[in-house]
Amino acid sequence: MPTDRPLLPRPSAVLFDLDGTLVDTVPLRIAAWEETFARLGIPTTRDELAPLMGLDGRRLAHDVAARAGQPIDEARSEEIDRECGERYERLNTAPRPLPGVGEIVAATEAAGIRWAIATSSRKDQVATSVAALGLPREPTIVDASHVEHAKPEPDLLLYAARELGVEPSLCWYVGDSTWDMASAVAAGMIPVGVLAGSAVSAEALAGAGAAVVIDDLGALARAVRALD
Repeated sequence: MPTDRPLLPRPSAVLFDLDGTLVDTVPLRIAAWEETFARLGIPTTRDELAPLMGLDGRRLAHDVAARAGQPIDEARSEEIDRECGERYERLNTAPRPLPGVGEIVAATEAAGIRWAIATSSRKDQVATSVAALGLPREPTIVDASHVEHAKPEPDLLLYAARELGVEPSLCWYVGDSTWDMASAVAAGMIPVGVLAGSAVSAEALAGAGAAVVIDDLGALARAVRALD
C-alpha cells in the first residue's frame, strides 16, 4: 500500500522518470499509441496499452503487433515508435506537472543530493514536458537516444548514474510504471513507485519490485527532508 513517509536509505542521487512521474502525460501517450495502431490496422485497446506505458516504444510496438498476429521486424518497430512519438508531440501541447514536483526538486537540492531525469522517451519528445516543470534551470536528462536498449533493461539508468558519478546501488529511481521498477531492480537501484500519474495500481508497482509506493512526490519530498 502507498505510504505517506517512506523509510528509505539516504541516496547519493535520485533519478526520475518523466511521463507519469513528473508530468501528467500518460493519457496522451496511450491516445497516441491508440491512434497510431488504428491507422496501421493493428487492433489494441486502452486496457492493453495502459500497463505497457513506460516500456521502450520499439518493444511496445513489437509486442502489440505480435499479440495481434501481425509480427513486425526491428526496423518496422522503429518506424512505428517514431510515428507514435510524432503523434504524441502534436497532442502534448500543454503538459501539467504532477503534484509535488517543485517540492521534491527543492528538497533534493537542499539535502545536497544530485538528481537527473532518466526517460525512455525519444530526445525530441522531452523538451516540451521538461519546460512545463517550470524548473529554474535545465536538469541533467538521459533519454532513449543515449542507449541501445531502454526500459525494462537497466542501460538507461546505469548511464544516468555514470553521468552523475554515483554508484547505482546508492540511487533511488522514481517512476510510475512496472517497467520503471523492473529497470531499477535490474540496475541495482532502489525502486520508488509513485501513483499520482500512473496507469497501474500500487499492487502492480510493488509486484514489479518497488521498495515503496507513494501517492505523490510530496510524500517523497517529506521523506527526503526527514533523512539523517
